[in-house]
Amino acid sequence: MILYFSATGNCKYVASRLAKANEQEMLSIVDCIRQGRDAFKDESIGIVSPTYFWGLPSIVKEFLEKASFQTGYLYLAATYGTTPGAIGAMADKAIRGCKISAYYSVRIADTWTPVFDLSTPEKTAKYMKNTETEIDGIIRAVSARRTNRHMRPRVPAFITELITQPLYDKKYRYTSALHVEDGCIGCGLCEKKCPVQAIKMQNQKPVWVKDKCVMCLGCLHRCPQFAIQYGTATKKHGQYTNPNVKV
Repeated sequence: MILYFSATGNCKYVASRLAKANEQEMLSIVDCIRQGRDAFKDESIGIVSPTYFWGLPSIVKEFLEKASFQTGYLYLAATYGTTPGAIGAMADKAIRGCKISAYYSVRIADTWTPVFDLSTPEKTAKYMKNTETEIDGIIRAVSARRTNRHMRPRVPAFITELITQPLYDKKYRYTSALHVEDGCIGCGLCEKKCPVQAIKMQNQKPVWVKDKCVMCLGCLHRCPQFAIQYGTATKKHGQYTNPNVKV
């Protein structure tokens, strides 16, 4: 069984490759939350998550804190752009009653475009040089039920706990930084796809009805008109969705 959270398709792609290689079921964490499903049992369970601010996205952290796992092999695979930080330590702390057997990481396009520039294929490609090789390595390791003690590369957990995650939770998750431009066609895709239902269509325009969200930027990256922006930098930094899967 593979459980994944994905806003722009990166983690969905990693999960799909793992699921196919090991002939396993693949489940969206968002779907599990909406269905009230929090108990999972399988010979092997993989959790695939993006790295946000060197740690877990809020939705994945809250899911892991409520979930129960019955398995002989539980592993975490994290996608990242600069570093997976202390995501492994955060996941280990969140999970109750079951220990993580192995931690894996995959470098892939960093979709936090308030900072990272994905405006051209060349700029995106620099993150992807080793992506397929790293996924291949995870597939082999999972098939062999290999174990390890921590994520590579990583940063000390206290830096994430004291600096980056507080920034994420207390500053960057606020929806007031999101806005819609005149190019919006009122398609409602952002409302439909928002993992925490933070968007409602009003007068054929998206309105953020919650003060905070996961800040996955799925609404920005999937918008067919690129009409949703975060702050002032995202317009010039482009959109991105993983070309190998549908999101």
